[in-house]
Amino acid sequence: MTGSVRHFLDLDQLDGATLRLILDRGLAMKRSREAAGKPLAGRTLALIFEKPSTRTRVSFEVGMRQLGGDVVVLESQGSQLGRGETVADTARVLSRYVDAIMIRTDSVSKLTELAEHGSVPVINGLTDRSHPCQVMADVMTFEEHRGPIKGRVVAWSGDGNNVANSWIHAAARFGFTLRLACPEALKPPQALLDWANASGGAVSFADSPQAAVAGADCVVTDTWVSMNHLDRSERINLLTPYRVDERLMAGARPDAVFMHCLPAHRGEEVTDAVIDGARSVVWDEAENRLHIQKAILTWCLID
Repeated sequence: MTGSVRHFLDLDQLDGATLRLILDRGLAMKRSREAAGKPLAGRTLALIFEKPSTRTRVSFEVGMRQLGGDVVVLESQGSQLGRGETVADTARVLSRYVDAIMIRTDSVSKLTELAEHGSVPVINGLTDRSHPCQVMADVMTFEEHRGPIKGRVVAWSGDGNNVANSWIHAAARFGFTLRLACPEALKPPQALLDWANASGGAVSFADSPQAAVAGADCVVTDTWVSMNHLDRSERINLLTPYRVDERLMAGARPDAVFMHCLPAHRGEEVTDAVIDGARSVVWDEAENRLHIQKAILTWCLID
C-alpha cells in the first residue's frame, strides 16, 4: 500500500536530489542537535530484527528518541513474523500501531512486501541485496572529510556484497567513479553495473585491488564472512589477496580515506595499521549512522 507513503527502500529507488536533501539534513542535524527539535514527538517506530545488529539498532533507537519519538523493538523470536505469520499480515497489523517500520532482514522480498501491504513508511535497515542507510552515512562521512564526492574516485576491495551493491547505487546517484576489485565468484551482478552506468554513474571492475585503488580518494572494504556464510575457509582463501593493508593504501591518493562499515575482522579484510591509522574514518562513519538515520526518519514522516 504505497500510495503517497514515503519509503526508504533502496538508493536506486530515489533520485539524486532527494538523496542530497537527506544527506544535507543529516549534516545539519549533526552540527546542531538542538536545532532539530522534537519533530517526531508522539510518533512510534517499530524496529524488526531478523538479523542481529549493534549500529543499526542503537542509531535508530537513539535517533528516534532524540527526535522526540518512541521505539518498539521486535526480535525474530519475539514476534509472530518468526512463527509463520505472513509479512503482509504483519505489515497490516503494525500499520495500525506505529508510524514507521524499519526492518533488518535477509530477504529483499520481505522488505518489499512490508512496503506493499503496510500503510506507513518502511525503511531498509539491511537486506542481503543492499544496505542503503550505511552507504548514505558513508557518503556523508566522505564529504565531511574531503568535500563533495561528485567526480571523486572510490575503490572497493573485497567481497561484492550488499554494501558494495549500495555503493554502486550511490555512484549513479551522487556522480562519482567506483572501481570494484572482487574475486570473480563474488562480484556484484553485471546487470547492476550496467544499470549504474546507464543511470549516470561510472562503475567498473578492476583487474586487481592495486588497479582499483590507484589514485583513489577513498578505499572501502567490508567483512569477508557474514552471518549467513558457512563457507568461511573457502571465502578467506578467495579474498586474502584483497586485504586492505598499508601497501594497498599507499597506492591511493596521499589524502585518501579508509572506510569500513563495521564490525571489522581485524587481520582478515583489513590490518590494524590501516583501521587504526590516520586515514581511517571508520568511527566518524559509525557515528554518522545516527545522524543519517534521523534525516531519513524525518524525510519519511514529516516532509
